[in-house]
Amino acid sequence: MKKLFSLLYLLIIFNMVAFSQQDPQFTNNMFYKLGVNPGFAGSEDAINGLFLKRYQWEGMKGAPKTTVFAVDAAVNLFGSPGGIGLNILNDQLGFEKNISVNASYAYKTELSIGRLGVGLSFGLFNKSINGIWEMPDDLNNLGIWTQPSSDPIIPQGESSQMAFDLGTGLYLSSNKYYLGLSVTHLNQAPIKYAELVSAYLSRHYYFMGGYNIKLADPLFELRPSVLFKTDLAGWQMDVNTNVIYDDRFWGGLSFRMNDAIALLLGIEMFNGLNLGYSFDLVTSSIGYYGFASHEIFINYSIDLERDRNKKYKSIRFL
Repeated sequence: MKKLFSLLYLLIIFNMVAFSQQDPQFTNNMFYKLGVNPGFAGSEDAINGLFLKRYQWEGMKGAPKTTVFAVDAAVNLFGSPGGIGLNILNDQLGFEKNISVNASYAYKTELSIGRLGVGLSFGLFNKSINGIWEMPDDLNNLGIWTQPSSDPIIPQGESSQMAFDLGTGLYLSSNKYYLGLSVTHLNQAPIKYAELVSAYLSRHYYFMGGYNIKLADPLFELRPSVLFKTDLAGWQMDVNTNVIYDDRFWGGLSFRMNDAIALLLGIEMFNGLNLGYSFDLVTSSIGYYGFASHEIFINYSIDLERDRNKKYKSIRFL
């Protein structure tokens, strides 16, 4: 059984490194739109700050751990309404670590169906690989892998490469709904570790949408949403539903196709300060071994609209 587990671990890690690892996944994606769509920046007429931490497949050696800090605000530059944002991400997976820092700007225009944001993000993406690979003991005993020192393709020690990264997006929102289309790693920047090893940041395409549904009881509101993502080699979709109570408490479910079912919980602690948590029950083959994922975030919003008495935003997914 240990040998089977070790082989499964190795296959999962290598497959994840080779496929779609520039953009980690998040269960609370309805709170973290800036990371994949720069058109979102400034859409809430507020200053929003977010800190998010994700522990994927908790208990597995080398499992992904992701930390996010994001902030955005509505601005008026040269007489034109818009929004600015800053997104910092640290993603660790086994022997690989990715750090990205991106700034965003979105131009806003009012349409009859809502407000449209046209955004651009630009920044730096740093990818590091540690040549001292830690393999499970059973693989060492089986002798089915090559020592890094005997393979010239494998970087020795820690190798790090940095690239310029671009993204773009459209974000349309109103009081009832939102829609978004975006592309990350637009320029597909190349990354080269050695003469024989090269890769590039593949483009990822996103579609997001959500709707606010008022229920019979005015204290309750239903907020379904969806996030579709693809790199044109594969795809994944998150379908989410949250129930809001009294604009302060929320709970819901999320379904990530072929991956996990998640429970979402959250509360507005006090004016504008929200705390959220999600628990992913893994439904893919790795879930057989009992691994689960956890996510926790805290965000704070300060309302910039002058015609309101409140100086903060209540729970907002839009």
